[in-house]
Amino acid sequence: MRKALLLLPIALCFSCTAQNTAERLGYQKDAILLILHGDDLGVAHSENLASIDAYENGGINSASIMVPCPWFPEIAEYGVKNPDFDLGLHLTLTSEWNTYKWDGVSSSSTIPSLLNKQKHFYASSEDVGQKANLAEVEIEIRAQVDRAIAFGLKPTHLDSHMGSLFQTPDLFKIYQKIGADYKIPVFIPDGSLKGVQVLIDAIQPGQIVVDNLAMLGPEVSVDQWQNHYLDIIRNLKPGLNEIIVHLAYDNDEMQAISIDHPDFGAAWRQRDYEVVLSQAFKNLIVERDVKLVTWRQIQHLQYPD
Repeated sequence: MRKALLLLPIALCFSCTAQNTAERLGYQKDAILLILHGDDLGVAHSENLASIDAYENGGINSASIMVPCPWFPEIAEYGVKNPDFDLGLHLTLTSEWNTYKWDGVSSSSTIPSLLNKQKHFYASSEDVGQKANLAEVEIEIRAQVDRAIAFGLKPTHLDSHMGSLFQTPDLFKIYQKIGADYKIPVFIPDGSLKGVQVLIDAIQPGQIVVDNLAMLGPEVSVDQWQNHYLDIIRNLKPGLNEIIVHLAYDNDEMQAISIDHPDFGAAWRQRDYEVVLSQAFKNLIVERDVKLVTWRQIQHLQYPD
């Protein structure tokens, strides 16, 4: 996702039982549940290394992988060797960097409506919403899931890079259909859909939704970066919360990838990395009695064996 979505109120409840998600996971009904989620794994070696380090040192407990990207095989290998890492798929239909590009897992002749004149994915999710053929979207998304499984991964969830699959109700329905077909939960930020009635109406019965989503946007100043994250923790509400971070090292590789693109660029990702590993951030989670949960737990609820 690429918008600042900060703890918006719950719009609807789609729990498939009388119990809420916390109770179904064995917590008190008013428990504060949190998924600390790293985005964009596979986009770069720097991204993979920083995300792995954050996972191994308690900075994140979940993440999702961009299958079409060049560094997918590296993170897939790590995921297979470390099956406890809660790894999902960051379904990818856009290629946003200025000079660092990718296309689909499917052949270009199979998904022409998803590609620009240079045969790369479009740079914006709006282009996907306006130009993508729905059948081709489904072909490509299935190909991404199949490739991840072929590499030995067992995805715990699906989400959507830059929110492309939230652009129209039809795209949103395909997203949920594929999740159901593979028995993989899909990330739906319930509160963040407030005001988008056509998407609220398209949520399928039985979905376990994220009540509150937080992700920093470009309006946050560098000097307030850590304070902003600490305020998010201070203001977490009971229910299922997710904080999305973007982690990488501010090194030559990431600087080259994100040239002239400071939003979500190399320095941004270094700051996120430093915050989630800071003692102040970790201590506040403990002080507020926040319960860290994973998409794997959600998967077991939604699709029990």
